[in-house]
Amino acid sequence: MRLIYSALWWVGLPFVLLRLWRRGRKEPGYRQHIGERLGFYDQFSQRALPPLLWVHAVSVGETRAAQPLIDALLVTYPDHTILLTHMTATGRATGQQLFAHHGDRLVQSFFPYDTGWMCARFLRYFKPKISILMETEVWPNMVRQCRRHGVPVVLANARLSERSLRRGQRFGSILLEAASGIDCVAAQSDADAERLRLFGARNVHVTGSIKFDVEVPADMVALGEQWRRQFGERPILLCASTREGEERLILDALSNIVRRDFLTIIVPRHPQRFGEVAKMIVDYGFSMQRRSDLTDWLSAKDAEIVLGDSMGEMFAYYACCDVAFVGGSLLPLGGQNLIEACSLSKPVLVGPHTFNFQLISEQAIAAGGAIRVPDAETTLQTALSLFDNVDRKDAMVSAAKDFAKHHQGATRRTVSLIGKVLN
Repeated sequence: MRLIYSALWWVGLPFVLLRLWRRGRKEPGYRQHIGERLGFYDQFSQRALPPLLWVHAVSVGETRAAQPLIDALLVTYPDHTILLTHMTATGRATGQQLFAHHGDRLVQSFFPYDTGWMCARFLRYFKPKISILMETEVWPNMVRQCRRHGVPVVLANARLSERSLRRGQRFGSILLEAASGIDCVAAQSDADAERLRLFGARNVHVTGSIKFDVEVPADMVALGEQWRRQFGERPILLCASTREGEERLILDALSNIVRRDFLTIIVPRHPQRFGEVAKMIVDYGFSMQRRSDLTDWLSAKDAEIVLGDSMGEMFAYYACCDVAFVGGSLLPLGGQNLIEACSLSKPVLVGPHTFNFQLISEQAIAAGGAIRVPDAETTLQTALSLFDNVDRKDAMVSAAKDFAKHHQGATRRTVSLIGKVLN
């Protein structure tokens, strides 16, 4: 099975690289550092190799989630450097934004494609003391090569949905072998831990979600509050991290109401869709202002919709709004993280499809900080109701804040587990 898996990677590699190059037309980051994706590196060509703690965060969400863990590791291990790897250009860009202040104590790279030869080159070059994989990013040849090179593997902030469990079990022995090759698992919940054990993982501990420990940047809160003052008295509905197909549902719902005394901010999840969503908003006939075209936001005071076409400002968008709808949940896409909204004490709306964050969504709803809505029309009507019912909105604000605070502490527990593996 492993030979077939590896052979498929080699056969498909020209097509993977072609797709990478095409994607680079819209996102130039995909045409940079291509050698790293094939196992060639030069990060330490001009200086000595320090002892490295390797954290793998595939994309934007995992990179943001890793922030409190990376900050804690740098404090706990002052003589070590963090090697932070990604698979997406947006993940790498996010890492540059979040960790630039650490200077030489954090080095970034793309992780190579999952062939034994490329993974082995990566490990021989960097010689990490440990591999810390964020959330779900387990690759068979990666784990196998870590074991061959004596690099212990920790799966941190781990989650596994019922759907992913069934899908993974269909692949048989190769994924079960990879799961059993992990030295320690820090799971987000009891349900995640049980599914991970069924998947073959061993030494599984429940530590909670590190995302609750993400520190809200003061400059982003200040920026959001500045925007809010410039928008005036209008209540604001934020549609955050929307995915393909959802914006059309939201715009349909907006088109069917007469009320226009509020502002809607739409922030697509993927930056390559900013232009597509902008055209869609204009085609619907709404007056729109793009974030990228604004210098002081004053020109947006008469806009019906603001398109959040910027990266790294999600906390500011949350700080700015009155009610936050978290996207990826109106369609069967699994939902997105609602913890950032709760940490900023915002009433949260989520759609029916949150299987990627099922437990956290259900807990936030049970705590009173979130409401599940069946469709875009109900999302809009619920937001308008909260705008008008101050007491109900304030109760959700308080519940969201308490919910986020109650679940903190996962970073400390995870660092403790990592220390035991290192020792």
